[in-house]
Amino acid sequence: MPEGQIRKALSGFYYVYYKGETYQTRGRGNFRKRDLTPLVGDYVLFESGNLSEGVVQELLPRKNELVRPTVANVDIGVVVMSAIEPNFSTNLLDRFLVTLESKGIQAIIYISKIDLLTEELFQELKEKQQDYEKMGYILIVPEPTDNKKSLEKLTSYFPNNLTVFMGQSGAGKSTLLNSIAPDLLLKTAEISSSLGRGKHTTRHVELLPLYDGLVADTPGFSSIDFLELEAEELSSCFPEFVEVQDQCRFRGCMHKKEPGCQVKKDVESHAIPEYRYKHYLQFLNEIESRKPRYDNKDKK
Repeated sequence: MPEGQIRKALSGFYYVYYKGETYQTRGRGNFRKRDLTPLVGDYVLFESGNLSEGVVQELLPRKNELVRPTVANVDIGVVVMSAIEPNFSTNLLDRFLVTLESKGIQAIIYISKIDLLTEELFQELKEKQQDYEKMGYILIVPEPTDNKKSLEKLTSYFPNNLTVFMGQSGAGKSTLLNSIAPDLLLKTAEISSSLGRGKHTTRHVELLPLYDGLVADTPGFSSIDFLELEAEELSSCFPEFVEVQDQCRFRGCMHKKEPGCQVKKDVESHAIPEYRYKHYLQFLNEIESRKPRYDNKDKK
């Protein structure tokens, strides 16, 4: 049975790519009973007599999945953050980074609207760039007058990877995708000045071959809640915490009120930026105060 990859899902059909051809398939009848939903990006075993009539027989294990956009087996998440209008927010950026870390997805941060910054704000942004690069993140700040080099750097990570774009509303995710691949003709959304954030222009997800890799053509979520993350897992999503947590006095230290916490020591000595630690405590509080969720099947 051939192994292919779902590159598009639309109206109950799954479009499976295999050896240079795309096969239109339907999901096997018992998927619903088994609570299985094939996703774009899934590797599958399928049977097909021709290009327009096939059946996905089995889903192969996936390494991760995102909800918005609904894609499986993602390698890279490009987080698009605007420098201004809306203003650059380390809090929102850290929400995206935590989500990507929790799913084992490499993050690349791309800053848009550099040309609108004053020199003073540009220098502040460069300081933040140093912070995140020290943590091990790739942060791309285009030149104010020319983004050609920054686009070349960004697309150099595409080969052999499945890449998804995400970021705050109004940051220009669709515009950036358009500039990378003009033939995508993605609808760009203008900023709604009354709301101060972008309007959504989402549709079905399709994986497009670009720069020897695959790119999801629909930009992802603009706000983050930590519904899938447990409190004990949060610190592992901060790489600079992971680097020093073995030096904490207590194993399983939550870096909150415990004595002998190396993370807190590093915050005090400015080895870890204070704003990152504040965000950690805020996110931890959000997770700990989250109401328990009950699935319908659990209700009597």
